[in-house]
Amino acid sequence: MIKFSQVTCHLGEQEFNYELQLPLGQVVAVMGASGSGKSTLLNILAGFIQPTSTTGSIYIGDQRVDQLEPAHRPVTSLFQEHNLFAHMTVFENLALGIRTSLKLTPQEAVQVEAALDQVGLKGMGSRLPKQLSGGQRQRVALGRALVRRKPLLLLDEPFSALDPSLRQEMAALVRAISKQHNLSVLLVTHEPRDALELAETVVFISDGKVHWQGPSVDFISQKDSQIRAYLGQSC
Repeated sequence: MIKFSQVTCHLGEQEFNYELQLPLGQVVAVMGASGSGKSTLLNILAGFIQPTSTTGSIYIGDQRVDQLEPAHRPVTSLFQEHNLFAHMTVFENLALGIRTSLKLTPQEAVQVEAALDQVGLKGMGSRLPKQLSGGQRQRVALGRALVRRKPLLLLDEPFSALDPSLRQEMAALVRAISKQHNLSVLLVTHEPRDALELAETVVFISDGKVHWQGPSVDFISQKDSQIRAYLGQSC
């Protein structure tokens, strides 16, 4: 269970209050209007933003994580920008997920090669990021997340720069990898299609709070006025 209990955060004049419980082992789409608090939710979970309240707590499984440094949390974050090092090869960019020194054991090197194979980049380990397409660079970032072997993967608008066919391809890859490795995935997205095709659960954020949570198959048919307005449906 991923659990936010009385978690409050102030950013400028905005206040965010999160009460949330999510099952592990699922893909969860986090949706809502721009500025509603979707990315803030992920950043608090990853430890990049600290809650301002002292009474709240965050648990991932049985582990309380809100008092841990980001590096010590069982979380990997993947952003739209990929964060690849241009001067390093694809193999080296993945290897950073294991050791920043890049001095891998033979077993760890096999682990990197296996991750390249899983994300469809077998044989491309010697290439530089500039020699790859946008979709391939996103696959490198996903492969680096895999080799870290953390149970929770946070994706913040990772497909927004991709064309529709690549977006669909990457969504299918994330879904398959989540099932294969029993990864819990929180995906920030503006695309209802992502919720329907990729996620099992949707969390809808509005005004810094969880406004609605439920199965993805029920999200589109909600009669709630805020959700209908977000989806561009008439009330």
